[in-house]
Amino acid sequence: MIAGVQPEASVQSVPYWRLSSFYFYYFGLLGALLPFLGLYLQEQGFSLSEIGQLSATIVGTKLLAPNIWGWLADYTGRRIQIIRLGSVLSLMIFAGIFLHPGFWGMALVLCGFSFFWNAVMPQFEVVTLRHLDRQTDQYSRIRLWGSVGFVAAVVGLGWYFEHESIARLPIILFILLALIAVSSFAISSPVTAAASKGSLAVFIAQLKSPQVILFFSICLLLQISHGPYYTFFSIFLQDHGYSKTAIGWLWALGVVAEIGVFLVAHRLFSWFDVRTLAVSCLLIGALRWWLTGAYPQSLALILLAQLGHAATFGVFHAIAIHLIHRYFNAQASGQGQAMYSSFSFGLGGALGAYFSGMIVENWGGSMAYFMAAGIALVAGLLALGLTSPRQGGGKSETLT
Repeated sequence: MIAGVQPEASVQSVPYWRLSSFYFYYFGLLGALLPFLGLYLQEQGFSLSEIGQLSATIVGTKLLAPNIWGWLADYTGRRIQIIRLGSVLSLMIFAGIFLHPGFWGMALVLCGFSFFWNAVMPQFEVVTLRHLDRQTDQYSRIRLWGSVGFVAAVVGLGWYFEHESIARLPIILFILLALIAVSSFAISSPVTAAASKGSLAVFIAQLKSPQVILFFSICLLLQISHGPYYTFFSIFLQDHGYSKTAIGWLWALGVVAEIGVFLVAHRLFSWFDVRTLAVSCLLIGALRWWLTGAYPQSLALILLAQLGHAATFGVFHAIAIHLIHRYFNAQASGQGQAMYSSFSFGLGGALGAYFSGMIVENWGGSMAYFMAAGIALVAGLLALGLTSPRQGGGKSETLT
């Protein structure tokens, strides 16, 4: 048991461990996928530009899949059933990787699997928030178990692949997908899920708010800046002499810092306003990418840069969940979460992976990180325009 993680009395009424276990397996899969897929594809003979394109395929499905499934979940109200369906179908389609397809076959498998896998988490976030009802400040204490799963995966597999062939990665991913599917059947629909059905018209009306547009634009830029990190960080470190074990620990350090933030995230919004938090995260992000690109040979500076993950993902994700819960009411909550996933992690992640692949191939890894630093800086400047939303409907009031 991690100190401070034991659920308090305020979350005793929700299925804490069942919700947490889903996050654990889901982000455990991400912890196996992000650091090691690029190394696996490289070992399979794919070029750096092809690896960038295949990675863009995975994150690119977030552009459509979460919106399609988010609308369906809001319209039908059968959110849990959709989560279960997506989990099972992603498992079945991923099995195609064992046929050892070429580039186009691999692209088809990764696209099909991720189309359903990427649709699951935005809807599960809605289920978690509805289980918590008015206790949304406790969200981070459940979500942190996803970070624990990620750390367990990157550290354990970093050590494992020092002794075993990385060709075994697909088997590990398949097992984790199976655990995700099984755990999805352990979660029931929250009582509060009996709210009114979703409305596309309401969602579009709330989406048109200038503040919502600004917020999603910032999310897009932040995820583009993560492109070199999520796609080539492991390859970048390996090229500079780091072992797979060291690479795993460096990935883990970022997420450990993220866990620390999740433990206190519910207090941040009483200490600081949203704009201050967002601008700080993005400026830290710019510094993080610049340090990574400029000093890859310095373990001390890479360690410092990885601690920045607490801000660039941990705090900013807490900000995003906080804002989306207030920008969109019950009729549009699923579509709001889906838009956050698709526009930032989907479009932003795909653009970041694709362009970083081109930059790494032609100008080297450091140049890709310098590009990322510039984009994060632009996002930080835009964040100066954020205001504080009132609950539901996208209205806002100026920050003090």
